[in-house]
Amino acid sequence: MSFTYPRNLKFECNKCTLCCGNTKEKTRHVIILENEADEIQKQTNININDFCFEITNQQPYRYEMKKQQDEKCFFLKDDTCSIYSFRPLICRFYPFELKFDEKQQTYIFTATTECPAVNHGKRLNQIYFKTLFWLAEEKML
Repeated sequence: MSFTYPRNLKFECNKCTLCCGNTKEKTRHVIILENEADEIQKQTNININDFCFEITNQQPYRYEMKKQQDEKCFFLKDDTCSIYSFRPLICRFYPFELKFDEKQQTYIFTATTECPAVNHGKRLNQIYFKTLFWLAEEKML
């Protein structure tokens, strides 16, 4: 499969955690694949039903992450992701999204403008996006 990606884009996460919870402008939905939920349960010894709930309208995703009272991700502790090394695909992709363009028969990476780290930091190249693409292929199989 082929894909396109934003050229000459800079990004380096500044650890602001904006992506880890709701904002006044946006309600976040951290959707999770079944194998990701299984891995999180295995690594944390927390029952799947304690950190997420089942969804039916977002195939191939099966779960959505629960939030704390402050509307932040269940696994955000002291402004740090407590499951960072095995975080869900959607978290690994942020601030990017991958969609399939039926007309062009290709996948397209886009970047959100809400992330304050977009256009700051190191310039991203094709290898960066290839790695994300391969990760998506691996997780979705």
